[in-house]
Amino acid sequence: MPSVTDEAGSDGTSADEPSQEPPWYATLPEDGPGPSVRWTSDAFEAELRDWVVDVLDGVGTELVALEAAHQRPWSTVWRAFAADGSTYWAKQNCPHQAFETRLLVVLDAIAPDRVVPVVAADPERGLHLVPDQGRVFAETVGGDDLDAWCRIATEAMHLQRDLVGHAADLVGAGVSVMRPAEAAAYVRARVASLEALPEGDPRRMAPEVADRLRRRLPDVAAWAADLDELALAENLVHNDLHANNVFATPAGMRFFDFGDSVLAHPLSALFIPLNVLLHRLETTPDDARLRRVADAGIEVWSDVVPVAQLRAALPAALHLGRLLRAESWLRVTATLTPPELAEYGDAGTWWLGALGDEPPLT
Repeated sequence: MPSVTDEAGSDGTSADEPSQEPPWYATLPEDGPGPSVRWTSDAFEAELRDWVVDVLDGVGTELVALEAAHQRPWSTVWRAFAADGSTYWAKQNCPHQAFETRLLVVLDAIAPDRVVPVVAADPERGLHLVPDQGRVFAETVGGDDLDAWCRIATEAMHLQRDLVGHAADLVGAGVSVMRPAEAAAYVRARVASLEALPEGDPRRMAPEVADRLRRRLPDVAAWAADLDELALAENLVHNDLHANNVFATPAGMRFFDFGDSVLAHPLSALFIPLNVLLHRLETTPDDARLRRVADAGIEVWSDVVPVAQLRAALPAALHLGRLLRAESWLRVTATLTPPELAEYGDAGTWWLGALGDEPPLT
């Protein structure tokens, strides 16, 4: 197995090598028209139908019916019924999350037993088709089933272990790199951009929030230093990890819905499951049940870094996990229609503004 403590940057450059270009987060994701308008048009349905027909013809069956299953401002998902009785799912993301198609192809090649298989992919259009896997895990277990949450945390970390040494492939697929060492610079840049938005833009950050975050920059740097001491290389963080985004198949757990993904510190992958479980249990961050789930994930890395050190650094990873959620929402909100922006536009700014709040596990 390649080293999990490789000091080279995730883009193949030395971590100490100065960048010659502004970082990718120097400006907000480029604005654009809301794709949901096209997704609800007859023209898009016809385009998608033609593509699915061609794909199914290639696997020896015919399309019987195609129906929209989920229409979100950030993605469209369609169910395709084939003549042989099989069912498939087609998906296209908003522009700044369209990399998911390329990422799925990479994951299917590197860790085929841990992700939903890809039947077909059109990277240029950000379209992919996957076979139906049955009911999602959330529909088969209780929402407070700790064993189920432990399985999710454990298997997600095993996927990360399978991806060690493949950072360049993930970056090549279009996954953004959010290194702990750059966290303070990221916050500074994003705060400046959001504060500068015109009044009336739901994404605009209030000056008092911006000032508070600037005062937290020393804390951000300290959290990053705690994580860098572990010497674990950045890895894929699903960034929306919960029981609705995984299947428990007879062959093992298979993850999907990677549109929010980033390349970040491995432990930050525990932020979403712990945060979801914190609210689902209506408990506090010192609840031993949360610790049990966290330990299940941490154990996967215990042959690399002692458990005590991983536990000690986890709060820092959970703090920085809020930045990952902020980033995925900023990607999404860049291409919303005005009504959608009014409803969801403040999400990325809210997540960034929550930086420094108590983590879901202490």
